[in-house]
Amino acid sequence: MTERTNPFSRRSSGVQLHLTSLPGGRLGGEARRFVDWLAEAGQSWWQMLPLGPPDRYGSPYKASSAFAAWDGFLEKPDAEVTREEIDAFGARHEFWARSLPRRMWADQVRFEREWGALRSYAADRGVGLIGDVPIYVAPGGYDQKAWPELFADGVVAGVPPDAFTAAGQRWGNPIYDWPAMQRRGYAWWVARFERVFELYDMARIDHFRGFVAYWAVPAGDRDARGGVWRRGPGRAVFNAARRELGWDSYGAFIAEDLGVITPPVTALRRGLGYPGMVVLQFAFDPEDPRGPHRLENHRDDVVAYTGTHDTDTLNGWWSTLEAARRDEALAALRAAGFADDDIDWGLIRLWMSSVAPLVMLQVQDVLGLGSEARMNLPGTASGAWKFALRRGQLKAKHAARLRAATEEAGRA
Repeated sequence: MTERTNPFSRRSSGVQLHLTSLPGGRLGGEARRFVDWLAEAGQSWWQMLPLGPPDRYGSPYKASSAFAAWDGFLEKPDAEVTREEIDAFGARHEFWARSLPRRMWADQVRFEREWGALRSYAADRGVGLIGDVPIYVAPGGYDQKAWPELFADGVVAGVPPDAFTAAGQRWGNPIYDWPAMQRRGYAWWVARFERVFELYDMARIDHFRGFVAYWAVPAGDRDARGGVWRRGPGRAVFNAARRELGWDSYGAFIAEDLGVITPPVTALRRGLGYPGMVVLQFAFDPEDPRGPHRLENHRDDVVAYTGTHDTDTLNGWWSTLEAARRDEALAALRAAGFADDDIDWGLIRLWMSSVAPLVMLQVQDVLGLGSEARMNLPGTASGAWKFALRRGQLKAKHAARLRAATEEAGRA
């Protein structure tokens, strides 16, 4: 990756907002208006969640295809598609198009039109698009049906007990048979990475630690406590993509390295040259002065997030924060001269001062919204993935305030 194309070669910032959270939840006019707002606010990046067809609860992390886009995003779902366009789509995406029912192809052609138009519109205004790569596929989805030999029997994906859930999280996704993947030259993953960079300028790899070791839960268990760690493929997947796709580096990825992170996970991430993640809401722990999320411990190989789709909003988090952590945060705000701001903007300005080359903000935090605007609560299904902006909710005054904070931090 040259300095010209390296997204981490300068200080910048961006905003997280899934397409379903746009007014109307579709591509088209509202998506372009959000790009205009980002440009007005001095932002360089728009990060969204996975674009695949979500499950019945709306989760994009259990999409029925790891390659196809959801037709629910289409602004013009009835736009005419010719047989020639459909045949050309099948030829361009020969590896994975065969995993889809033929009836889905026309919608994929429509999506490529609308997505390509949005990406060009954003690029013309200096805004790059960041995607999200779920490490696993949906149970019973098109990928598992088309390539059953690539998945292990008797176990499902999850994570062990952690700060979010005492019983861990039993995700239920199929787990890869990594030796079977290796025998096939990791072709499925190579095709997936190729698809990622057809769509995005950069992407976050969800659950990156699963490439080092992953939590395998017996398929019959009701929660994740009975799982065990199994060894993952390490850098072999990325080496295969580098060979086959001709990358001059390993691609512009952000490694989601939250949770139980061991030295081998960090070594793999740094060996590949990927930045990790630090999150403001994990930063103020008086019992963990060496924690990576603390502002004074940030490095130039991390992306600093105010929060993620799995955390509360800043406003909601602050309202339930225990006294010791609140005192630490207030002391940090006073020391930086931001104590007179309302809490959301004080924390945003503080986080923008990080040495991290890229800072990402939740749109809910720009608006100062509470827990009612949270996108997801890990370990639950119903009620998640519902947050949506109202038309006109993001205003010029919000863009002006964000631009001022961005310029102050040298990120515009």
